Amino acid sequence: MLWRKNLNNKNIKIKENENIDEDILLKIENLRTYFFTQDGIVRAVDGIELIIKKGQVLGLIGETGCGKTMTALSILRLVPPPGRIIDGRILFRKDNEIINLVNLDPKGDKIREIRGKYISMIFQEPMISLNPIYTIGDQIIENIITHNKISKIEAKKIAISMLEQVGIPEPDKRIDEYPHQLSGGMRQRAMIAMALSCNPHLLIADEPTTAVDVTVQAQILDLLRKLQKTFNMSVLLITHNMGVVAELADTVGVMYLGKIVEFAKVIDLFDNPTHPYTQALLKSIPSLSSIGKSKQKLAVIKGDLPDPYSKLEGCYFKLRCPYVINLCEKEEPPMIEIENQHFVKCWLVVK
Repeated sequence: MLWRKNLNNKNIKIKENENIDEDILLKIENLRTYFFTQDGIVRAVDGIELIIKKGQVLGLIGETGCGKTMTALSILRLVPPPGRIIDGRILFRKDNEIINLVNLDPKGDKIREIRGKYISMIFQEPMISLNPIYTIGDQIIENIITHNKISKIEAKKIAISMLEQVGIPEPDKRIDEYPHQLSGGMRQRAMIAMALSCNPHLLIADEPTTAVDVTVQAQILDLLRKLQKTFNMSVLLITHNMGVVAELADTVGVMYLGKIVEFAKVIDLFDNPTHPYTQALLKSIPSLSSIGKSKQKLAVIKGDLPDPYSKLEGCYFKLRCPYVINLCEKEEPPMIEIENQHFVKCWLVVK
């Protein structure tokens, strides 16, 4: 369980010497990633706790700037300066060993071994992520050779096989092409092939369908679903698209201003959204019945995101919440389990 509920409605911290269950691949405890700038401190990730189980897909949703991507970069230890992890643990099961990724040198050999081989990431924009002066094949082959003691000829065979698995036609020819010679959808597939080339235990997919059109989006989602089952890997799916989450995720974490405000199985989240922010996100999705009705306006979340440098007291969503009570102004709510594996961070559910 992520959080444990006591009679006083306070969070019970997980013990430092606690072993993670066998079915858990990655466990985040009280993670805080802050950026220290001349204008102040930006609390990009502010005390989150998450669990990713073996062979399951965790969807992480929320508005732009809520800390989703920074959570992923914290896992990979790729937080750019002036940001750094100031607190928390990221426990990762590497074969039969539990490693706290926070303790690793971001530029050291241990984290380099984990990146690409055990944890891979698909970035939002493949044209930026892929090196334009190297062929697709060179980049995939380099990743394979870096993590496996095999020849370049063997690595090329694996690369061609991966391109074929992600649905790229004529992979033996495409492998020698440069990123600019591929369409957006093909570049995204090439990124997926590179990410999966070493059969990682965890795939982080950061907005994997943002840079492609609607038709290609459906193809990429189908591909991710098929590959996740084929490789039996865990996936951290980062998106602001609730439809993508409903399509792929097993569990969902809802983020707001660096905090997890609701966590549940995907069915429970859509059937019983409890946090006011989650409810607002779901209401902002157009329904099939509203299509063609020009007078019907989409629901919006009122207000603006607070200044990123501000340190708010009480509930972070209080400035935009329609159900604010006095307690929301003074004290941050605890994370409460309202039903089996359904957690909400809101004073409205505290009894």
